[in-house]
Amino acid sequence: MPRLDPALSSVDLTRAICDIPSESGDETALADAMFEVVRDLEHLDVFRDGDTIVARTRNGRAQRVVIAGHIDTVPINGNVPTRDVEVDGEPCLWGRGTVDMKAGVAVQLKLAVELVRPRLDITWMWYDHEEVEADLNGLTRLSRTRPDLFAGDLAILGEPSNGQVEGGCNGSLRAVVRTHGVRAHSARAWVGENAIHMAAPILTRLSGYRPRTVEVEGLEYREGLNAVRIGGGVAGNVIPDLCEVEINYRFAPSRDAAGAEQHVRDVFDGFEVEVVDLAEGARPGLDAALAQEFVAAVGAVPRPKYGWTDVARFSALGIPAVNYGPGDPRLAHHDEERVPFAQIEDVERGLRAWLI
Repeated sequence: MPRLDPALSSVDLTRAICDIPSESGDETALADAMFEVVRDLEHLDVFRDGDTIVARTRNGRAQRVVIAGHIDTVPINGNVPTRDVEVDGEPCLWGRGTVDMKAGVAVQLKLAVELVRPRLDITWMWYDHEEVEADLNGLTRLSRTRPDLFAGDLAILGEPSNGQVEGGCNGSLRAVVRTHGVRAHSARAWVGENAIHMAAPILTRLSGYRPRTVEVEGLEYREGLNAVRIGGGVAGNVIPDLCEVEINYRFAPSRDAAGAEQHVRDVFDGFEVEVVDLAEGARPGLDAALAQEFVAAVGAVPRPKYGWTDVARFSALGIPAVNYGPGDPRLAHHDEERVPFAQIEDVERGLRAWLI
């Protein structure tokens, strides 16, 4: 079994964690290694559910913060093991998971070991299956079996945010827009109706769509409505009777799920629309006193989070939640994923200073 040494620097611990492959569905080796680090620590109550690990201090503090991160990655593509690189004169750690989001997890694991009596009680959560369907997510399972573990006054997700604080997140909707035609031999196309041709207005509406920028509690969230997949046709000599265009709508947290679905149906009025996935966003939560204290302590300038993250789960429970972790979100899932050493160290310093 791979072993992790929490006495390593946060950069070296990131390297060690990234070098344990943990694609979604294959997190057990990394979960085992992390569990071995915390399982016998006297200052933590440790609970494990599958490949999700929860470790809680119990110092009787007046407030509790939940600090969480997922341990899975998208598929590896020749970018493990990690290696050191230099970009514009800045040393960086390159490889799958360095940005999304094992650098954040490494910082959390190191602090979980070292902060025996923090000024706030802390619930550390490391969970599996974040990069795939929501029903597989370790937090989904945990919320059903141990909802009490989610209690807190603030949640911090270690998602990549360039070492800044990103409040809330956009919501995400996926829908399939369909056209139906009539099959026929392509030599006699006039006998049928071409479903692919009928999809042209769908693409026209998308290319002419102008997404909103919406201010929510002082942060500006950019929306987006895009085709992400298209399919149709059965053979090279058959007029297709079905075409499906998959749409992804990223919407500001000021809009709820029902409003997002209605908007998509309005845009594609006249077409068959099936919503296949829908997750509401999260408002910034930066008006909470503890969140403001955290932002000031780490010296961050709050920004919006454009992608969906698990802050939405905590927001739905009434817990203000923010994203704070090393790494450029634009490099998440990128084959050139890399994180500057300095960002890992800065996030460790920021969290450590606030928590002690």
